[in-house]
Amino acid sequence: MINCAIVGATGLVGNMFLKVLEEKKLNIDSYTLFASSKSKGKKIKFFGKEYEVEELTKDSFNNNRFNYALFSAGSQVSQIYAPIAASNGCIVIDNSSNFRMKSDVPLVVPEVNKEEIFKNNGIIANPNCSTIQAVIPLNILNKMYDIKRVVYSTYQAVSGAGIKGINDLKNTSIGKKAEKFPYPIYNNCIPQIDIFLENGYTKEEMKMIEETRKILNLPKLNITATCVRVPVENSHSESINVEFNEEFDIKELKQNLAREESIVLLDDPEREIYPLCTFADSKDEVFIGRIRRDYSVKSGINMWVVADNIRKGAATNAVQILEKLLEKR
Repeated sequence: MINCAIVGATGLVGNMFLKVLEEKKLNIDSYTLFASSKSKGKKIKFFGKEYEVEELTKDSFNNNRFNYALFSAGSQVSQIYAPIAASNGCIVIDNSSNFRMKSDVPLVVPEVNKEEIFKNNGIIANPNCSTIQAVIPLNILNKMYDIKRVVYSTYQAVSGAGIKGINDLKNTSIGKKAEKFPYPIYNNCIPQIDIFLENGYTKEEMKMIEETRKILNLPKLNITATCVRVPVENSHSESINVEFNEEFDIKELKQNLAREESIVLLDDPEREIYPLCTFADSKDEVFIGRIRRDYSVKSGINMWVVADNIRKGAATNAVQILEKLLEKR
């Protein structure tokens, strides 16, 4: 019997876990859904039957009850309960930022570094949503042309801040007070995601910088980032500037990106074809376009990268990790 726990099953990512799992039909015999005491007893339809949500407690993982667990309930919950689950023989795939930069915890995007999955000590970290969609093309480009520097400018949807972020967009559009963001997100772009750090960067910006280095195994890679919240409900957009150590042919570069199964190349400026949030919504692929040479440096490009931050940027990536674990089993 293979048993899997879903922690945070009633949240945005938790709900998407369930949707992706239904689609993939993995070789798992039973699921148990967990959430906080507020959601205890809630009924959720999953695989055609009704599941009752259980309250997560420190005893939930006793007696090696679960083989695997998908966590998306925030850093505080993960910090307490993920080690408890791991100590009871469960492999945890955690969507919070709590374990990402720990040296003994793999930080995994399967298209990039799937071999790291099997180096776990009971916990595997799912990267930030904005990092996931960026490193898939960057990994390909680094192998081909040796990346020298990366500049991130992100345009991140309100769903990245959870249901409260979505509610802020709806409420501030009718003049109500912002509750999640420091300013009304309606009609605004807010150049702050998470708290500001002493170096002037936000925590989100430093997450992207540090996670990219770890996933690509390039600890000294020059990266800078500006992360902006925009009044879009779902799917993150990113303008990524990449400088290479080697010269490249732009046609070959595009072909190399297009070969990746998880990438959809939408790059036809003459016909005004390029990725939009609405194209990426509810999809697992990363959409890339506006690829053009950066003439301000010897060897560089600009590209526009869009993906569904809740689906590919969180739930699907975690389920793909689970899928690899099951294949090895």
